[in-house]
Amino acid sequence: MAIPLLEYKPSSQNQRVAGYEVPNDDTPRIYRIEDYATGGEVEELIWAAYRQLFSEHVILKFYRQINLESQVKNKAITVRDLIRGLAKSEAFQSLVIQTNSNYRLVELGLKRLLGRAPYNKDEEIAWSIKIATVGWGGFVDALLDSEEYLSSFGENIVPYQRRRYKDRPFNLVTPRYANYWRDKLEDARYKPGSIQDFFKMANSISIRTVTNTPVSTANITIPDTSRETKPQGIPVSVSPSANFPVR
Repeated sequence: MAIPLLEYKPSSQNQRVAGYEVPNDDTPRIYRIEDYATGGEVEELIWAAYRQLFSEHVILKFYRQINLESQVKNKAITVRDLIRGLAKSEAFQSLVIQTNSNYRLVELGLKRLLGRAPYNKDEEIAWSIKIATVGWGGFVDALLDSEEYLSSFGENIVPYQRRRYKDRPFNLVTPRYANYWRDKLEDARYKPGSIQDFFKMANSISIRTVTNTPVSTANITIPDTSRETKPQGIPVSVSPSANFPVR
């Protein structure tokens, strides 16, 4: 029996308040499937979905989901199905899920799927319990099937950061790895150069004792390298550009 989602009180955020700002560079661009007529034009919407889910501007070909892209171009699935497939893909599993804790996954899931930050710690705890009981796939289904998602994005709109007003973009404040994972990577990266490893290497080296051998200069014979006769004639060079003085 699955544990029901714990109750939490929503806090006041920008997306919950009606806004009257003049559109500017901070106004999010909405990618809607109805605005694209052909499959080639849908590429722009597909890349917007990749950027939103993976929070990266460059996606390697290895991580692309060709089957999902083809179905979207043929109008066989909706944009919500595309988002669901990308969030449950093996690429997302290896890049995001395996490198973050449940609390971190709740923050990433809410920001990338619902377009908002967690309300408070109570919401993070409630959804982290959801992940622990039904897994990441169940958490994704709960968000995409929620009334909040459907009322905000519906079936054919790529999720976006709703009403980013005087806030930094989510992809800047929530990179792929959390602080503890980045610190772990840095520790592993610089471990070979640590002072402890240097001491271990120095102690493992066996130093042989060097014995001094006395040498008497009386036994050294210096050969005579002087020439008996002086060279005759003018020096000739193999290089015609060389210029020797004529004596």
